[in-house]
Amino acid sequence: MSRRRGRSVQGIVLIDKPSGISSNDALQKVKRIYHAAKAGHTGALDPLATGMLPICFGEATKFSQFLLDADKRYVVTAKLGQRTTTSDSDGEVILERPVQVTLTDLETHLASFRGDIQQVPSMYSALKYQGQPLYKYARQGIEVPRSPRDITVFDLQLLRFEGDEVELEVHCSKGTYIRTIVDDLGELLGCGAHVIQLRRSQVAHYPVDCMVTIESLQALLDQALEDEVAPKDRLDPLLLPTDTAVSGLKAVQLNAQQAHQFSLGQAIHTAEQGVEEIVRLIIDSNQEFIGIGQLNPCGRVDPKRLIQRVMQESTEIETR
Repeated sequence: MSRRRGRSVQGIVLIDKPSGISSNDALQKVKRIYHAAKAGHTGALDPLATGMLPICFGEATKFSQFLLDADKRYVVTAKLGQRTTTSDSDGEVILERPVQVTLTDLETHLASFRGDIQQVPSMYSALKYQGQPLYKYARQGIEVPRSPRDITVFDLQLLRFEGDEVELEVHCSKGTYIRTIVDDLGELLGCGAHVIQLRRSQVAHYPVDCMVTIESLQALLDQALEDEVAPKDRLDPLLLPTDTAVSGLKAVQLNAQQAHQFSLGQAIHTAEQGVEEIVRLIIDSNQEFIGIGQLNPCGRVDPKRLIQRVMQESTEIETR
């Protein structure tokens, strides 16, 4: 029998990813610091990009899709006059044109990116074509067909326009490529553009002041070892509860019997009436989160994702 490596860590930590490393590199560093058995991130940031990268541990990985699907906010700086292979400064310059852009030109074209729009993903993205990420084709110089995708730009504000630099703040839906917005904007302006700085300032509802750096986590670990204190005592207080990933879902309160049945994977009947939707289930006695389910208009809730710890405890109760 194989033994699980690492300890059982539960919750979410908000990493302030530095520039120059991939999201997976950041994930592996944080996973090692926490000595966690299971971890995953919730939406990759380009190596050039910095900012909020939620990392889920343990049971929280079951709900990471809700953060992948969440709205996000970015602050991006674009350089006008140059178009690159990757639409950012990590790529090679493929076209240079003079910048003859006025503030009126810029504001006029920015308006076309607000609201519900369609976007053709960059070849340098992780989207797959015939089982392979697009960036693998791009690195071989192969262009493959990509269908436009529906996205929503809820807000797009011009923060700064100086010389050949434009700074924007973007609030957008899932699946939005900021590099593509900048590249498309550059073509509309007739001079080309690419990203030189990109920072993700928010994911879903998570506050900026809860972010921590990888360096600060490493320092906490090192200090704990020096003080001969269990690392978890210094690191785990930074974890946000697992259910914060689904805090936008309607909460349904369950009594002990309902919670027990639900944790065994059984559908339950509640007094909730209304539309069909995904809900989060809470034990009313202690407000413990035990999973999410599909609520139908008649009040029936079918289990969708369960917290494993609760399932184990319920099974033990059942067999006594």
